[in-house]
Amino acid sequence: MSGARLGRVLALAAASSLVLAACAGGGGGSSTGSGDGSTVKIGFMGDLTGENSAIVIPPRNGAKLAFDEYNAKNPKVKIELVEYDSQGKPEQATSLITKAVGSDKISALIGPAFSGESKAIGGVLDQNKIPSISPSATNPGLAANGWSFWHRVVANDDDQGPGIADFLVKAKSPKKAFVLSDDQEYSTGLADAVAKAFEGAGVAVEKDRFSKDASDYSSVVTKVASANPDVIVYGGYYAQAGRLLKQLRDSNVTAPFASGDGSLDAQLVSAAGAQAAEGAILACPCNIPSADVTGPLKSFYDNYKKATNADPAIYATEGYDAATAYIKAIEAGNTTSEKINDFLKTADFEGVSKPIKFKANGEPENNAIFIYQVKGGVLKLLGAADEAKLEG
Repeated sequence: MSGARLGRVLALAAASSLVLAACAGGGGGSSTGSGDGSTVKIGFMGDLTGENSAIVIPPRNGAKLAFDEYNAKNPKVKIELVEYDSQGKPEQATSLITKAVGSDKISALIGPAFSGESKAIGGVLDQNKIPSISPSATNPGLAANGWSFWHRVVANDDDQGPGIADFLVKAKSPKKAFVLSDDQEYSTGLADAVAKAFEGAGVAVEKDRFSKDASDYSSVVTKVASANPDVIVYGGYYAQAGRLLKQLRDSNVTAPFASGDGSLDAQLVSAAGAQAAEGAILACPCNIPSADVTGPLKSFYDNYKKATNADPAIYATEGYDAATAYIKAIEAGNTTSEKINDFLKTADFEGVSKPIKFKANGEPENNAIFIYQVKGGVLKLLGAADEAKLEG
């Protein structure tokens, strides 16, 4: 994110904080009448209609599934899911959170989904004492803000970056790597983490950055081709990754291409083309269940597919687990924002994605990274990063 844009976002956030502090009155949250019980409002914020919405719709669906299953039991306190479509834009998230906390009076939030919007509104949520759990924001700096109401259920890029680099060192023994990013918060954070890990392993690194709104990457492609790296890593989302990979392959740059969780979607393949995308390596702090899973994941897979008419995709399980953390708080009698947040400090349960337990700074205790590869035009899970082996 550019300095000018960040300045505007922070200014908006500061203004919103003043408004919200007056509206929210200390973060009591919402508990409205619902027959003989009450209803707690929990928001979901993320890109639901923008260019990277395929990363966010699955965790939204996972969260909705969890709440629907809970409400179907007819509990005394029901949960209302309120959706906020930020399109992944920090400035839009800043505007939406004013409504969410002010007039909607949410008690908690799942999200924001992306790191840039999380950075933009995290302080607002903390000031108004509204707990949040992101199913997918991975920038490491989010945990360093001193926010006491912020949490996430995924490993951050200080885990993902080394996971990608270490796997590529083991699989490809590269002497030189080219690491790319665009100007989004998530992209730069992941790219920096990958580059640092490569350098620590003795791999020479060249870096470059481009605008996320660019469509022609020819200058970047020329630099990569001239460098003749052994591996290429892009830290960013599939909307940009697909275009980048296509242009690299069209220019006969054949080095193995890798990216992180933001690119783990079938639209990477459709944007790049099946031939260009074949063999692409993707990492994610997520374990996407397939049709042949067993145990608790099998039940989740079947229920998700029945509810959405689609297979679970990236962060669907994490959205479900974030919602489950709130469900467990409410089942334990916690219906105000501060009491829900107090419960999260002690939460410890077996989620469908992983064991869920939060550190004091809101980070998850479990930080496993998984490797996927495009094979035959589809994304295939190869396993945990420390055990996975490339195919072909």
